[in-house]
Amino acid sequence: MLEAGGRVLPTNAEPRVRRAGGVSVSDAKAAENAAFPSSSRAERPATIYDVARVAGVSHQTVSRHLKGFAGIRPETRERVERALESLDYRPNMTARTLATNRSHRVGALTHEISQVGPSKIMQGASAAAREAGYLLDIVSLDVEDASAVQQALTLITQQDIAGLIAFSSTDVMTEAFVSRDFPMPTLIEVEDDDLVGGHPTSLNFRGFRAVVDHLVGLGHTRFFHIAGPPGWVSARNRELSYARALAEHGLTSLGTAHGDWSSASGFAAAEQISAALGVTAVVVSNDQMALGAMLSLKRRGIRVPDDVSVTGFDDIPEAAYFQPPLTTVRLDFDTQGRASFHRLLRLIEGPSASPPPPLTIELMVRESTSRPPT
Repeated sequence: MLEAGGRVLPTNAEPRVRRAGGVSVSDAKAAENAAFPSSSRAERPATIYDVARVAGVSHQTVSRHLKGFAGIRPETRERVERALESLDYRPNMTARTLATNRSHRVGALTHEISQVGPSKIMQGASAAAREAGYLLDIVSLDVEDASAVQQALTLITQQDIAGLIAFSSTDVMTEAFVSRDFPMPTLIEVEDDDLVGGHPTSLNFRGFRAVVDHLVGLGHTRFFHIAGPPGWVSARNRELSYARALAEHGLTSLGTAHGDWSSASGFAAAEQISAALGVTAVVVSNDQMALGAMLSLKRRGIRVPDDVSVTGFDDIPEAAYFQPPLTTVRLDFDTQGRASFHRLLRLIEGPSASPPPPLTIELMVRESTSRPPT
């Protein structure tokens, strides 16, 4: 509330009530808080004034530090950081929005987060948002359902959000974003079919090159591919990356079947691998489809890896516990989510925002690959 003259008082300030002996309630509580500072902090969240007092700086300095302003001396910044940590300071998002006239919520559209990849990406993006002082409002939907995407976009853009990001690069999602004018910064994590799919710096190409190099090194020349749904740009890019990786060795695929990323679809896709083809290596576009494919092969009496080697892509936590453990490409989903949020943050706050972290891949060689049968 405001005192005469405009000085801001804490809204939870207690009235000074005098007791017999001339000691006020607030005086008594001050003595108690001095003796037990931790219990005092438990009664109300720390403010920037508390942080300033502990750090020995002005509250304006604390505010500038929280907003990422340059020009604060390193020793001062360190004192403020120590004070923030010791007081377990949490910014008041409502007050911050009112003070800056800008929302600190970001909308996020994603594919069903029951799947490992989207779930891990969301965790990374949410963590990056919190670290930057934002909250991520997540909407999970069928990203190949045009009406569901349009409805979600209509609802979320009616909210007070600072930006919007879509994590699933389907044709439906891309078309929905292109066809709308948005009142806030937006980012869709979409890949370009022609430039990214087989580009030597893309994660997809680097991953499939590592897989194919590994299999060719074992002696394989007869490959089959289980790809993701054609309506996903990422699935098309993985399929193209696989073909280009084979081409580097002068090889072509003996066939391709498509799934929908699920284990059941991988099982069905593997049923299309004819014994007459003489396939010795099945390269699958994600781990869950690889799981289904291995079960399908097993039920047909085809041994993995003795008869056919199988690889995945993503390295979900369960991949190391498949039977046999799956050779796959490890993607850092957490970093992907963080990188996506930082790209959006630079659209919201400008180039001063932190740059996105670099993305990496790693081939995890396990027991589902070996030399082809002789």
